Amino acid sequence: MEASQRAHASARTAEPVTSVRLVDSRRAEALARLGISTVGDLVRHYPFRYLDLSATADLRTVPIGADATVIGRVHEIKVKHPRPRLTITEVAIVDGTGALIGVWFNQPYIEQRFRVGERVAFAGTVAFDFGLKQMRSPFVEKLPDSDSGPDMARILPVHRATEGLSTNWIRRLITEALQYVGHAADPLPATTRVDRDLVPLAQALHDIHFPPTMDAMRDARRRLVYDELLAIQLVMASRRHQLTEELSGVEHVVNGAFLAGLEGALPFELTRDQTLAVRDVLDDMASHRPMNRMLLGDVGTGKTAVAAHALAACADSGTQAAMMAPTEVLATQYARAVGPLLDSVGITWCMLTGSSSAADRATAIAGLANGDVSVAFGTHALIQEAVAFRRLSLAIVDEQHRFGVAQRLALRGKGTGIDLLVMTATPIPRSLALTLYGDLETSYLRERPGGRGPGHVTTRLVPMSGRADAYASVRAAVARGHQAYVVCALVDESDVTQAKAATAEARRLQRQVFPELRVDLLTGQLSSSEKALAMDRFRAGETDVLVATTVIEVGIDVPGATVMIVEDADRFGLAQLHQLRGRVGRGEAPGEFLLFADPKTADGKARMQAILSTDNGFELADYDLRLRGEGEVLGDRQSGLPGLRLASLTADNDLLDASREDAFALVAEDPSLSGPTHAPLREDARARVGSAWEWVSSG
Repeated sequence: MEASQRAHASARTAEPVTSVRLVDSRRAEALARLGISTVGDLVRHYPFRYLDLSATADLRTVPIGADATVIGRVHEIKVKHPRPRLTITEVAIVDGTGALIGVWFNQPYIEQRFRVGERVAFAGTVAFDFGLKQMRSPFVEKLPDSDSGPDMARILPVHRATEGLSTNWIRRLITEALQYVGHAADPLPATTRVDRDLVPLAQALHDIHFPPTMDAMRDARRRLVYDELLAIQLVMASRRHQLTEELSGVEHVVNGAFLAGLEGALPFELTRDQTLAVRDVLDDMASHRPMNRMLLGDVGTGKTAVAAHALAACADSGTQAAMMAPTEVLATQYARAVGPLLDSVGITWCMLTGSSSAADRATAIAGLANGDVSVAFGTHALIQEAVAFRRLSLAIVDEQHRFGVAQRLALRGKGTGIDLLVMTATPIPRSLALTLYGDLETSYLRERPGGRGPGHVTTRLVPMSGRADAYASVRAAVARGHQAYVVCALVDESDVTQAKAATAEARRLQRQVFPELRVDLLTGQLSSSEKALAMDRFRAGETDVLVATTVIEVGIDVPGATVMIVEDADRFGLAQLHQLRGRVGRGEAPGEFLLFADPKTADGKARMQAILSTDNGFELADYDLRLRGEGEVLGDRQSGLPGLRLASLTADNDLLDASREDAFALVAEDPSLSGPTHAPLREDARARVGSAWEWVSSG
């Protein structure tokens, strides 16, 4: 096919889906409910499973627990009403060797889909109940009456359908779309495709929908997964190139007096991980290229100490640094933790948040503008237009996933060629980090300083009958001079949930459970001054029990707190529970993490078992990714990146690494991807990632 014809075919993917034969306005509306508006969307509406009719199991030998496809004739259809508001539809099929029952709950219309004697395929997981093999809500495919028709050797794709468009109709429309697109140009350079042993794009699109064999389907999937991941990695490679190769940064002094003084003032020795991370950061800061680094640290591994070294290097270089936190509580804590260290070596600093007084705000703004202040701690107040720095050279963004891209850019926009260090105490699986933050170099902190290793915090699941013992643990801790948290999922009582609410629980605990103790309340709905006062009282030991919501989840450091009770723990995610656990046992004394939970779902039980089995945040993050999938983990989508249609961040690590290596090589060779070999790839990536590519284009 001529190159012009291939280009024309490629352009057709951007046309509205009504360009495809048989797609009228009614079907276009139905497709829109599936997120399909263009021809390209339709050809990328991939099957979520396949019925391999050439490899079916007979009903007698199909194993229990297997995910299988079986074929039989409908023998009997029953609709049962065992109790009010419960309908069970049972469809029994037979094949001469045995029988199997398809079971549907509260779907009485299912009865109308079948007639006795017709030939069907069921696909699903085989179970055994009431002495019979069953499939619950199996996928159903109607088959020709003959035992040896042409369909019997086919692999049938199963696409997600919607009201007004059956699976069969989806297949027909995708067939038409593939014919309409024809042999579109393959945007992937031929050398890359050959090096990675990838099938051509046109073949992959056909074989993912209508594979001649399951091996062909797997080859097609491999190519299409690579394309998805490559588009994202091209964004990452382009971002990094723009931020580190096309800008000149400050070559910081990394062996000056302030840094040496700070190292001497630290009241502890750095762990090996901290030492390596400090070296990474200072090497980046000494370079003429702007730093673009992420510091990933499990809870309690000492990210603040690493950040303090970077702040001191700015002071030695005669420049300024800004450290931005997502909450005032956390920003205040950093000022309390790092401020005295800076004071001890003569580094000036200020605090700037939304609740700063007018006088403090004016003083801080003036000091930053004239250069008298070297370091600013604060919240998003730091990126307000009125805040200007004399010579900002370093931006540190803590818990960066809580900020949008625009906010991070706004802080970096306060200067030119600014070094960026983003930090998170939320462990992120490597595959997810490469996908969401692949434009950043990474440093990891896994060791906990001061001997606070595994076992320093004991985690227990407390049954309802054990509540008195848990309260006894709180009293014992207070008797030893320690303190406790009680964490609730909600602030106020709700009519739609049984979960305990912090406000009511604080009253109950004070009046009925701990009348002899000092109970206080901290929620996100309090004013900034009220939150600050509550934390000050707790930190000073004036409060014995702090009842709180997840406002304390990140960064709160009170060494005297040794016990935490979490109400309705099965309502929290693994990452939240791990962060909460990190709030106790931060001092010399060990901690207790007590979970009140009664999980009913398999997911809830699995999460409780996971948090009991390990206190390694990175292991929990990997487990969470496997348990929930990237669709849930990526739910926030702060990065602006698109969802993944086929790629799995748990199963496709080899392709992630390959696509990353290729993307960075391509951008190094042709930074703008404007050469004739790379331009089609740039356009394909732009179409896939949308606004994320515009971020790159605008710098």
